[in-house]
Amino acid sequence: MTLSLQGTLGIDFGTSNSAMAWAPLDGPARLIALEGESVSMPTAVFYNSEELSTHFGRDALAQYLNGTEGRLMRSLKSLLGSSLLFETTRINHRQISFQDIVATFLATLRERATQALGTQPRRVVMGRPVHFVDGDPVRDALAQQSLLQAAQAAGFDEVSFQLEPIAAALDYERRLTRESTVLVADMGGGTSDFSVVRLGPGRMAQADRTQDVLASTGVHIGGTDFDQKLSLEKVMPLLGYRQLGPLERVVPSRIFFDLSTWHLINWLYPQRALSQARALRSNFADPHLHQRLMSVLTQRHGHRIANEVEQAKIDCSQANGDTAVDLSYVEAGLSAQIGGADMREHLAALLARTVACARECVQRAGLRDGAIDAIYLTGGSSALRPFQQALQAEFAGVAVVEGDLFGGVASGLAYSRG
Repeated sequence: MTLSLQGTLGIDFGTSNSAMAWAPLDGPARLIALEGESVSMPTAVFYNSEELSTHFGRDALAQYLNGTEGRLMRSLKSLLGSSLLFETTRINHRQISFQDIVATFLATLRERATQALGTQPRRVVMGRPVHFVDGDPVRDALAQQSLLQAAQAAGFDEVSFQLEPIAAALDYERRLTRESTVLVADMGGGTSDFSVVRLGPGRMAQADRTQDVLASTGVHIGGTDFDQKLSLEKVMPLLGYRQLGPLERVVPSRIFFDLSTWHLINWLYPQRALSQARALRSNFADPHLHQRLMSVLTQRHGHRIANEVEQAKIDCSQANGDTAVDLSYVEAGLSAQIGGADMREHLAALLARTVACARECVQRAGLRDGAIDAIYLTGGSSALRPFQQALQAEFAGVAVVEGDLFGGVASGLAYSRG
């Protein structure tokens, strides 16, 4: 079926997951299936070095976790605004920049949109966080420019941007029957963004919604930060993190921070990095821990550990009970336990900063809590039970509404007209 291109494609290019939606000029937005029937897919690229092929989303993760030789790239959005974005790495016998990898991912999104729509979309509204980079306007502008260039390289002719929490608000508005003042909380993999917005059926037809946005704030904290913290506290000590060496000095921690950070893991695998890791042997009082660390690095288990920790976090939040992180592929019988108490203790500081950002947004809007009709949640990480509990404690009595966590922003972007 061929559809008219008199409409807008919305792309939510996320740190952990991405989604797309299409909205004609006179109709509702619909999410576009990206993998089978799924309307969201992991923001992941895998370069298969056995077949010299490129894979995306769940397919990319499955290829890597099944032991196929190659390079896995995740959390690409975290590189926007960083000098690392323009550095090159050797993949399948050629040098490629991380900027090019972002463009490659966006190009496959465009191809899948074309398949779904029956013709190539020209106009796209890309989502962006309130801040790509906290406290650095120059790097923040560079991040958006880099994303613009990647979208153009992917084949999009008309590219504009919309704040992700505003997009979520435009999607939520379609379900409202009365005018409301809403605090939108969009917690994704890399950022948490908040906006206070006036919404309602009588406002949807307005072309300019600027006056309806009362305030927006954002902080560079998201699901991958929670994963990193839990990995550092519960898994990395099994590899030597915070261990004292023979001279009562703590083992250098940088390698453990990198090993628990999705977009830095690949930097630990080249021979130079492995040599530096081997040289840490004298810093370990327990040589067995160093052997475990080297096993993880030489066997390239870093992304698998990160994936296991992420899944354990999700399972623990949903079940509100203890969850095991299986590490038997590192050493027979090895595992780590993450429980509700661990989530509350280890994530408390990050959650406090995130909720403080939400509070700042309401204050900037000049409102008291009683003037907020609802808190609307979107973004996969907003399902985290400790986050919801922290919000409810901060804004007692305000209704918390859970929206389309993975597709709401994309739909709202499609409703944005630039």
